[in-house]
Amino acid sequence: MDRHDSAPVTLRRVQRSEPRRVAGPDTQVDNKALVIAPGDFRRTDPFLLMAEDWFSSTGFDWHPHRGMETVTVVLGGVLEHGDSLGNAGTLTSGGVQWMTAGQGIIHRELAYRDEYAHTLQLWLNLPGELKMSATHYQDLLPGDFGVYTEPGVRVEVVSGSTGGSTGGSTGGSAGPAATGPATTLWPVTGLFVTLDPDTTYSQLLASHDRAFAYVVSGTVTLAGHQLWEGETAWSDPVAEPASEDDPVSELVMTTPPGGERTTLMLFSGRPIGEPVAAGGPFVMNSEDELRQAFVDFESGRFGPMPRMARVTNR
Repeated sequence: MDRHDSAPVTLRRVQRSEPRRVAGPDTQVDNKALVIAPGDFRRTDPFLLMAEDWFSSTGFDWHPHRGMETVTVVLGGVLEHGDSLGNAGTLTSGGVQWMTAGQGIIHRELAYRDEYAHTLQLWLNLPGELKMSATHYQDLLPGDFGVYTEPGVRVEVVSGSTGGSTGGSTGGSAGPAATGPATTLWPVTGLFVTLDPDTTYSQLLASHDRAFAYVVSGTVTLAGHQLWEGETAWSDPVAEPASEDDPVSELVMTTPPGGERTTLMLFSGRPIGEPVAAGGPFVMNSEDELRQAFVDFESGRFGPMPRMARVTNR
């Protein structure tokens, strides 16, 4: 998010943090962890859940979704994917798939050649008026992202935009503002922030947004709160949405001297504030809508189950 000189800037706080919950292997994956656990949707709105998965086979074969969006980040290996829109391909480390399930889609996520994939998948809620939107699919490669830099800082912008910071401790000049390539139905800013050791950076965010930061690697002090790899911190809105010209806020992050670089997945979005009815792969506003989603899928209204062969080259 860009800073407007006339807009007041409020310092953000961290209200809570939590480690990822490692669940171990199951029939689909070699290892699984819940980064954002589902259930308390009011506290995480507009974000529903985020899982971290390590898999070779079987992975996640054909399954449906409705009423939400998924953001799948490849942290390692190669992810093979396909969907009922006819899309198919692979994504390597650093790639992101942004999928709007909308009215209904069937897709799969597998490790290419059943070898190895390490992914994060975030579920984003949609307001009721957008839940039955047309399905949409976006494959985003690392070179597609907007990039903002200043000394010791690199911000890759997946969605939304950033003018970066209010000034860090490293000195030097900042690069130009950057905008992400992802098209979103609900306004969400998605960033990957990489910090050198002994660096302070202040990321600007909309004051009405709820934000979370997941430490992919390294360690960081976020708004005075120490975090390590595998931990997530939450920063709740610091202003009620009053107009499109909401004030900005800043989230200050500092890395310790020495050691490795730190990488954060930082997402923010305005809370939707609607009831959530979640069941399996569907997220609606009511139990009646949820039951209808199951009926529609089982009766073939999502289209026939895809039978595409596996990807054999890339």
